[in-house]
Amino acid sequence: MWIWYLNGERDGKGKEYDKNGKLIFEGEYLNGKKSGKAKKYLDGILIFEGEYLNGERWNGKGKEYFNDKLDFEGEYLNGKRSGKAKEYLDGILIFEGEFLNGQKWNGKGKEYKYDGILIFKGEYLNGKRWNSKGKEYLKGQLIFEGEYLNGLKLFK
Repeated sequence: MWIWYLNGERDGKGKEYDKNGKLIFEGEYLNGKKSGKAKKYLDGILIFEGEYLNGERWNGKGKEYFNDKLDFEGEYLNGKRSGKAKEYLDGILIFEGEFLNGQKWNGKGKEYKYDGILIFKGEYLNGKRWNSKGKEYLKGQLIFEGEYLNGLKLFK
């Protein structure tokens, strides 16, 4: 892979290595900054792949990894998780829905147990089950369907 220099700045595709020779970045550069599709590594292990702009993770789709397993896939805005996304624990889906400014946020979503079984489907606000209808499940069976207020079930 080559890094082209234009006016003394890196442009094009390239790779960066740490002082021990381990890969830490591979991707595109523009005017000396990471811009475009790229992959980021820690100790030679992939931790992020997605879009960069002006040296930072930016707008667009991306994926994060932890211990060589998918941890997050979805949309980013200004370097933060924002938009439709999926969150994983040890590579197993635990949440799918909306994020805003890096947090599970407003909108519809689904929560799953660590074994991938659905436990909640409904609306969220500030990362909590919120003022709307929702459904809770236990071992795949519906156990509650109704209203939530401030994260708590409303029983009528």
